[in-house]
Amino acid sequence: MTTIDDETSTKAATRQPGNDSFNLSAIGAFLRASAVFILLAAMLIGFAAAQPVFINISNLMSILQAVSVVAILGAGVTVTLAVGGFDLSIGAVAASSVMAASYAMIVWHLNAFATVPLVLAFGAIIGLLNAILIVRLRVPDLLATLAMMFLLSGLQLVPTAGRSISAGLILPDGSKATGAYDPAFLTIGRYSIAGTVPVSVVLTLAVAIGLFVLTERTRIGRLLFATGGNEIATRLAGASTVKLKTLAYVISSTLASLGGIIIAARVGRGDVSSGGSLLMDSVAAALIGFAVLNLRRPNVLGTIVGAVFVGVLLNGLTMLNAPYYTQDFIKGAVLVGALALTYGLGRSNP
Repeated sequence: MTTIDDETSTKAATRQPGNDSFNLSAIGAFLRASAVFILLAAMLIGFAAAQPVFINISNLMSILQAVSVVAILGAGVTVTLAVGGFDLSIGAVAASSVMAASYAMIVWHLNAFATVPLVLAFGAIIGLLNAILIVRLRVPDLLATLAMMFLLSGLQLVPTAGRSISAGLILPDGSKATGAYDPAFLTIGRYSIAGTVPVSVVLTLAVAIGLFVLTERTRIGRLLFATGGNEIATRLAGASTVKLKTLAYVISSTLASLGGIIIAARVGRGDVSSGGSLLMDSVAAALIGFAVLNLRRPNVLGTIVGAVFVGVLLNGLTMLNAPYYTQDFIKGAVLVGALALTYGLGRSNP
């Protein structure tokens, strides 16, 4: 005769494999969602143990200041990825904006309040041109933005005959530029609020919050992702994919110009070599963002975390005196690992 206790034991035994499977699934989901944060925490602990000064508040703020431009440009890349595109011109737009801001003040004698809107407008125009090439002329986004990258890389050298811009610049016509950087402009890249939080970090936070609200909490944001997911269905639903794509590329280039303004305000000169690594670092931040919280899609929060992730990694390697020529390899390896962890653990067995 079977007792109630025997039946209970039998049911418990029968449920056990299912419980184990559920627990493993839950653990896997947690690891996928938290992988980047776990790796970031491990790096912070490891670098702090190796170099206690790493965890100093001034060094942490230095890291945030260093990644602010990459985070802003990466946020722009994220918006273009959301609509199914890609902007290869952001590094060139940022570099051209550095030169434009310097030229405006050194040669044209403009102040900060005229220079900043002018440079931001320049970035918006470049984004509009990209959108015209991609949306109206139907040039593939990679080709259009690659062509714009080469165009801007050459154009920024023309006004000064390839020279960097600083006080006393000799112009191609032989005249001497007598302007100087506006001190108010330099505060954007050099001033720290309460002596602790750099202005560039505050600007990055403002951009992150604004874009997060736009992309995650508004109808426009939902339509941006819908355009990237299924453009035809979005168009049939009544949304203008032309306007949405145009908006995405204008935002991307305008943010790239903002990044250029921050660089110019930080270094205090128009360096022709500025912006060399910005494209790859920004793309890396945006791609690492796919792994944050296991969203597996472009997202601004993930991009900011990705930028901080890369900044912490590079700062820690520098403090440990790692050879500079290994840093790109390590960044690539970490990116591959983060994406493999996110997508690989998410695959179901065939």
